[in-house]
Amino acid sequence: MKTLFACLLTLSATLAYAGSCPQVMKAIDAKLAAGAKLSDADAAKVKQLRADGETAHKAGKHDESIKHLDAAKKLLGL
Repeated sequence: MKTLFACLLTLSATLAYAGSCPQVMKAIDAKLAAGAKLSDADAAKVKQLRADGETAHKAGKHDESIKHLDAAKKLLGL
């Protein structure tokens, strides 16, 4: 019974973590749409990191997705 509970807990945490990717992408998109003050190079980097994060998310690679999205957030000051 403990093993089943541990498996269910792990699965729910994984699903919640995977569900955060779209929320982070929306926050990045909102900040870009609001006219974030970035150099052209940084803006291009943010857009590439966001795209890479979405690609990784769609491939089920949520750790990789969050890595890219967190880097984009950092450049945006989020």
